[in-house]
Amino acid sequence: MGLSRDEAVAMDAADPLAGVREAFTLPEGVIYLDGNSLGPPPKTALARLAETAVAEWGRDLIRSWELNGWMEAPLRVGGKIARLIGAAAHEVAVADSTSVNLFKLAAGALSLRPGRATLLAQAGEFPTDLHILQGLTALLGDRARLKIVPEGELVAAIDEDTAALVLSHVHYRTSRRWDMAAVTAAAHAKGALALWDVSHSAGALAVDLNGARADLAVGCGYKHLNGGPGAPAFLFVPERHLGAIRQPLTGWLGHAEPFAFEDRHRPAPGVRALATGTPPILSLAALEAGVDLHLAVDRAQAETKGAALSELFIERVAVRCPELALASPRRAAERGLHVAFTHPDGEAIVQALIARGVIGDFRAPDVLRFGVSPLFTRFAELWDAVEILSEVLAMRAYDRPEHRAPRAVT
Repeated sequence: MGLSRDEAVAMDAADPLAGVREAFTLPEGVIYLDGNSLGPPPKTALARLAETAVAEWGRDLIRSWELNGWMEAPLRVGGKIARLIGAAAHEVAVADSTSVNLFKLAAGALSLRPGRATLLAQAGEFPTDLHILQGLTALLGDRARLKIVPEGELVAAIDEDTAALVLSHVHYRTSRRWDMAAVTAAAHAKGALALWDVSHSAGALAVDLNGARADLAVGCGYKHLNGGPGAPAFLFVPERHLGAIRQPLTGWLGHAEPFAFEDRHRPAPGVRALATGTPPILSLAALEAGVDLHLAVDRAQAETKGAALSELFIERVAVRCPELALASPRRAAERGLHVAFTHPDGEAIVQALIARGVIGDFRAPDVLRFGVSPLFTRFAELWDAVEILSEVLAMRAYDRPEHRAPRAVT
């Protein structure tokens, strides 16, 4: 029957990262397998939020923009995130949301490839990415077009009019991980750029944007980086494109001298030119605490443990829950840190699990997602989660009205 629970407990006892779990606030009696959607709060983030609100905002008031480093926080935190994604500190800034940053960088990609008008994406990409690209190309009219191809046909579709391809490093639904270096090289071979969404891989996997020669990237702060709900996102522009890229949301904090209050925009030097509006300081404080926690962990150990966690979960589900079909790649090197399965009653099953203290999530039409984290997930609780899942399936505990009721958030 595969791994025993005692063996899973022994794996936790031998885990060099086991103690990191204590850095998080997690409710008793809950097995949290949805950190790929919203990471749990580090205790330091909650303390930092209170300090920022009470001492910096409440005591120092507007003086905090200088006294407490508020003005430089987007670049300071961006420089820290850079260490997690294979970038130089001056190539990353925290700003806005993933959607807004994608709009800016997709437009920026067109500015870097004059004479080319096509943005290339694949069907089934994260919806907001496709929606943003649709909005941008509709706004630009004849100057740009979006070409969406079937999944798996992206590289073959690159042609002489492709300005950039846009692709998630890890697919939000299936967890498929693309070979960033190989896809980027294929784009470059045709004179196109590669714009990556690393929202489901930053903080979860070993990401090396510069090693892969990625041209541009965006990512969010509230998933594996544990920045809190609605945490600001980040963007990456490598040294070779800084100064040349142009973005359309030329807000005052992307100005060379914001407090000169000039009518005409002059872009700031470097990655700060990609900033737009006033940074959300409270959210940035929480995000910085989450990023600091990731930086304190041995990344090689985290990568090894993450793969082992997802492997254990897949193996246990195969043994105990054969009704579920694996929708993620079987090889760890080809997937992210969430695992997807399909079942016709997937949404109701997820709700039944949540009622029993196992929190995963559902993605239409039939995908159950379970995320793991090397920082707070235990091997034994994964073993327990599969046992509970097996009981839900065997008893058809999901076949109840309260579990089938429509929900606004899944």
